[in-house]
Amino acid sequence: MFEGVYTAVITPFKNGKIDENSYEKIIDMQIANNVNGIVPCGTTGESSTLSLEEHEYVIELAIKRAKNKVKIIAGSGSNSTNDAVRLTMHAKTSGADGALVITPYYNKPTQEGLYRHFKTIAENVDIPIVLYNVPGRTGVNMLPETVAKLSEIPNIVAIKEASGDIAQVSEIIRLCGKKINVISGDDGLFFPILALGGRGVISVLANIMPSAMVKLYEAFENRDFETARNLQLELLPIIKAMFIETNPIPVKTAAALMGLCEFEIRLPLCNLKKENYNSLVKVLEQYNLIKK
Repeated sequence: MFEGVYTAVITPFKNGKIDENSYEKIIDMQIANNVNGIVPCGTTGESSTLSLEEHEYVIELAIKRAKNKVKIIAGSGSNSTNDAVRLTMHAKTSGADGALVITPYYNKPTQEGLYRHFKTIAENVDIPIVLYNVPGRTGVNMLPETVAKLSEIPNIVAIKEASGDIAQVSEIIRLCGKKINVISGDDGLFFPILALGGRGVISVLANIMPSAMVKLYEAFENRDFETARNLQLELLPIIKAMFIETNPIPVKTAAALMGLCEFEIRLPLCNLKKENYNSLVKVLEQYNLIKK
């Protein structure tokens, strides 16, 4: 159901509020560059600093701007199962094509707790659900065996796998087969995960280089593996730059330098260190994203 390049879009702010004009410009850019879909209110969208009202508003804005042009997978996770159900229901009633649901953070649930969390959401909201495993941000790793159990639930259709563990990705694909699509949650592993049988990426880099990520995916789908591989290698320096500090600080800085939005980020995130800012500028210049 969900495959190809999905952009984990940033949430632009201006004077402390959602910058609707910049958000629409960002979404239009994504559509013009032929991404398959947009993921609002994920990690890159600073969902953890949005109020409930802002979260719902950003989802609605994305759907209004992009619906029927590209698919929308709305971020709707929480470390409270009840809140995740509520946010996922809002995604459904607003018209999203699917919901991206992160593993509960801070609670550190057991594997059984993870299973029950996602099962409860899936049973309460009839919308295609994409599991989201990113242990580096949440403190809990959802094991392949748990993913395999969840893949038996009809409306759990995919997983965004961002553990960074290629062996774990392989095991998920081995255990689940075609029951769910495995989507890379790590731009640096996009090609390797495609090679294992993955079906796409939810990308940070696509905020500023959507066409490059689309080109890589299309080359792979056309079985031009050498081109796809070379593109992955060519993009590695800028992928690395996107994580020179905590995501989404670098990508939001880059977007601001490119004129896509103001640079405004919410505490506890803050500006790049000077040396990292200078390094980022050099990389953006090398990729002709900004002028020297």
